[in-house]
Amino acid sequence: MRTKSKIKRKKEKSYLFNHKALAKVFRAKVLEAITQAGLVLPKQYPEKWVVDCKSVGRGDKALVYLGRYLYRGVIQEKDIIACKNGKVTYRFQNSKTKKLDYRTVSGAKFLWLVLQHVLPKGFRRARNFGFLHPNSKRLIALIQLLLKFDPNRALAWMRKRPQWGCPCCGAKMKIIETRLAPHFYLTSKLST
Repeated sequence: MRTKSKIKRKKEKSYLFNHKALAKVFRAKVLEAITQAGLVLPKQYPEKWVVDCKSVGRGDKALVYLGRYLYRGVIQEKDIIACKNGKVTYRFQNSKTKKLDYRTVSGAKFLWLVLQHVLPKGFRRARNFGFLHPNSKRLIALIQLLLKFDPNRALAWMRKRPQWGCPCCGAKMKIIETRLAPHFYLTSKLST
C-alpha cells in the first residue's frame, strides 16, 4: 500500500520487492549492526553485494543446506552443539590428543574462526576427480597395469646414498643432518 496515494497494489505471484533495493537495505542494516557492535571493517570490502531472492519458506532448510554446502570441510552441522545468548558451543578433535573436545566462544569469534578458512578472491579450492582422487588407489593400479607401467622400475634411476662406516667401530652410520661448510672454511679454500 502506498502511503501518499493510499492505493493498494496487488503483488505478483512470487515477487516481493526488487532484489537490488533489497541488497542496498540489507547491506545498510548489516553495516549498521557491525558498527553498533564495535567491530572494525576491513578497508576494502565490496561496495555491491550479491543478493539472490528466491522463496524458500522460513529459510531454515535453505540455511542448513547452504551451511553444509558452503563450509563443508570447515565444521559440520552436527559438531555445532548449541547457539544461545550470543555464544556458540562446538566440538572438535584435538590434534594432539586425538580426542573430542568442546569449546564455547562468542558468535563473532566463531564467525572469525570459520572465515579463516575462506579463500581469498581469485583462489579456488582444489578438488581431485577420477584417478587423482585420494581414494582411487585401485584405479591407479589398473591404469598402471593397462599401460604396462612398473613404478619400481621407473624409479630405479634413483640410487640410495652410500652408507659410511664408523671409523671407530665400523658400524654403518645414518645421515641425520647435512649442512654447508662454515663460511671461513669456504673463503680459505677459495683464497688458496
